[in-house]
Amino acid sequence: MTRLAFCDDDPNIHDQLTALLEKYRTQRKADLECTAFRSPLDLLAAIESGARYDILLLDVLMPAEDGITAAKEIRQYDKTVHIIFLTSSTEFAVESYVVGAYFYLLKPIWEDSFFPLMDSVMAACRRAEQRSLVLRCKSGISRIELEKLLYCEVLSRTLVFHLTDGRILESTGSMDELARQLAEYPCFLRPHRSFLVNMEYIRSITAKTLVLTDGAQIPIPHGRAADIKNQYLEYAFSRKQVML
Repeated sequence: MTRLAFCDDDPNIHDQLTALLEKYRTQRKADLECTAFRSPLDLLAAIESGARYDILLLDVLMPAEDGITAAKEIRQYDKTVHIIFLTSSTEFAVESYVVGAYFYLLKPIWEDSFFPLMDSVMAACRRAEQRSLVLRCKSGISRIELEKLLYCEVLSRTLVFHLTDGRILESTGSMDELARQLAEYPCFLRPHRSFLVNMEYIRSITAKTLVLTDGAQIPIPHGRAADIKNQYLEYAFSRKQVML
């Protein structure tokens, strides 16, 4: 299910968006859940309390706090949500992209422009979901693209994700559950009960360790080296990588 929230203090726009989204959901048979807010402060309070949305439609000019400022605060909790700004002026267009806006839609909102935009952002959400993990971290909600995950290790009850750009994210969870979720992706190998490794980033395999491209060394339990090498070779051959 895709979760969408919209925030606009204008009752007319509020009602128009409600009707457009209901029509879109019906015509496209979209698995879409919509939540309405009249105040950006209420939206922020919901997000701070743990609410997660895939798409946000934000009016730029609102009392108490404008949409751009609200988006900057939202980004502290959720760096992956697709934000679409709604406004009658292009004045804030450049600033909107500073907060990673997906699109900037001018009012009045017409069905023939709104529906294609919704098609596009819904497709983007589906693509992101297919090859990514959504984590609830101390810093907020983050989405990890699987191709950027080097390896994960578990420390006590904390999953520590090491990414190709050097970032390290922590999330509560179990390695067993993570391995189950990623079982359909052949690139992931669990050489040790406390580690899950992306085989795309293996540099070398010895009798005792896996060495990754960033220099990390993952321990190999006694007696498992041959099995791990075979799993890696099978994956490499399936990817048509050259072996010498």
